Amino acid sequence: MPELSIVVPVFNNSANLPDLFAALEKAAGPDAEFIFVDDRSRDDSWAQLQAYAKKRPRTQAVRLSRNFGSFTACVAGLSRARGKAAVLISADLQDPPELIPELAAHWKSGRQVVLAARKDREDSGGSKLFSAVYYWILRRFVFPEMPSGGFDFVLIDRVVIDAVVAAAEKNTTLMGLILWLGFDREIIYYTRRRREKGASMWTLRKKVKYFIDSILAFSYFPIRVVQGFGFLVALGGFAYALLLIAMKLISGIPIPGWTAMMVVTLLLGGGNFLVLGVIGEYIWRILDEVKRRPLFVVDTIVESPR
Repeated sequence: MPELSIVVPVFNNSANLPDLFAALEKAAGPDAEFIFVDDRSRDDSWAQLQAYAKKRPRTQAVRLSRNFGSFTACVAGLSRARGKAAVLISADLQDPPELIPELAAHWKSGRQVVLAARKDREDSGGSKLFSAVYYWILRRFVFPEMPSGGFDFVLIDRVVIDAVVAAAEKNTTLMGLILWLGFDREIIYYTRRRREKGASMWTLRKKVKYFIDSILAFSYFPIRVVQGFGFLVALGGFAYALLLIAMKLISGIPIPGWTAMMVVTLLLGGGNFLVLGVIGEYIWRILDEVKRRPLFVVDTIVESPR
């Protein structure tokens, strides 16, 4: 059993892979286990991973049957990890591999989870704004212990690895699940680098889904919001009804029926659609879980001789 497994999700990262291989070898050493999970890349990432796995000992290249997403790819890698602990790190070299020895040192001192949290990031203004808003909401309504800059780079102990793999949750976030599990944690801080090579696959659609999954998977806050909205709409409708009755009986003011009816209908109709949309999100997630489809499907595994 290796002491440390390095799990790397890969999707269209061919430009970064040669530098990544060298950086990981230098930071983790020759005894670490490397597990690269190709999330069905469209470039030559898989060819590079196969070639590397065949020549470096204690290396696995795993290819999924389709694109499942980076966090599911991480779980696929963790399911193959044999180490006493595992490091999750992205393939784009924006997270510095040279921090791996420091993560491992905190783990050896007794910490079961060591988070590498971003204190700053060399990204565009739009990315910084999205990140700041997302993590503010997450800290405010879901995880107060979430680092203000968030994290994707983390070391977890074997007991945490087994818990994450056993959970096998869909439509969730891996980092949220790691926080939810608890265990003894340590946080170290770093500045996230700008991307030097290749294009980011972290699209707006994926960011929005990640945001929704983060909230719905770990919080009842959206349900409470629509409950409050429903209460306010009902209270406003009741008050408006009393006002119309008073205007008619006391002042004799005629009430135009068409305007009042349309206002109330549009208000209640919009509120109903909002509530149904939130409830539908939860129901879809329940349906997706009870189908019991596998979290991921492996196509090919290339493993070096031990």
